[in-house]
Amino acid sequence: MSNSKKAIEHRTATALDAIKRSLDDGNDDSGVSLFASHHLEELDAAYWKSHVGTPRPSVKQIIDLLELRSHWGDEDDDGIDTFDFTLPGKVTDYVISVRFDDDGEVEDISMES
Repeated sequence: MSNSKKAIEHRTATALDAIKRSLDDGNDDSGVSLFASHHLEELDAAYWKSHVGTPRPSVKQIIDLLELRSHWGDEDDDGIDTFDFTLPGKVTDYVISVRFDDDGEVEDISMES
């Protein structure tokens, strides 16, 4: 496995962990909470039932469904610094975007469209 692929896998895992930890902050206005509440209202019960087994999932269940949609940045120095996550099935144009700083630390988590 190439160093670039390992770096992407590491940052993907780090980003998902940071998204999940942000739920523990209790900030209902965070991009993560807004993403979950928006999709809970917008997507029908059948979508949730087929993906998590319940027509009204918890925020944690919604976040656990996230998958990597894309990543980008300056690859010359392994600086892939933005990772976008979304729900499976192409049901939304919204993403949770995680940005890394130059030291590889999570700098920002936001909901984008």
